[in-house]
Amino acid sequence: MKKSQTEEKLLETTLRLISEKGYLGTTTREIAREAGVTELTLFRHFGSKEKLFEKVLKRYTFLPKLKEILPELERLPYDDVLRILGIGFFETLKERKSLVKIMLSEINIYPDKIRIIYNGFIDELIKTLADYLSFLQKRDILRPFSPGIATRAFLGMIFSYFMAEEIMGGRIISKRKIEKIIGEFVNITIHGTLKKSTLKVTEADNECNSNL
Repeated sequence: MKKSQTEEKLLETTLRLISEKGYLGTTTREIAREAGVTELTLFRHFGSKEKLFEKVLKRYTFLPKLKEILPELERLPYDDVLRILGIGFFETLKERKSLVKIMLSEINIYPDKIRIIYNGFIDELIKTLADYLSFLQKRDILRPFSPGIATRAFLGMIFSYFMAEEIMGGRIISKRKIEKIIGEFVNITIHGTLKKSTLKVTEADNECNSNL
């Protein structure tokens, strides 16, 4: 088996076993056996169980998809980009539901090394999308705000909805409903919740009060 094929097999096997048993319940010996290689081969390719886990996160989560499609979306309108990314994020969560569920159940008992890897992965995901928002700000397309906070708010809305409906509620959300919900989240992200006419009245009141 070629090196690339061996690594691919090990990553696929690790994803499957961790999704079933969790990181803590899966051993490198079991991964190697299921992948049809020796444990020594596993360590030769990845060095440690922690690095193997890190590679799984970076291969099978939304991060690689985000990095791949963002450059292709730069010419699209901002709302279309957010809609495409939002739907992609939700669909990836659905696809990796078993992994998400078991990681959430284990997160509080992970060793420090795994917490660092997990937090680093989240930070990289946030930074990738935040850099895109910052790019639009430099082009004077978006007003000044914190790209990092905006990214956390947008992805957080989607993740919270996924958790409430698919994880806690046990419901299967259809593609049509996903598109509708993401459309609402995009609308809230871009336009907020306050009517423009109300905003004008509020601004006028504030200006009046400042002159008193």
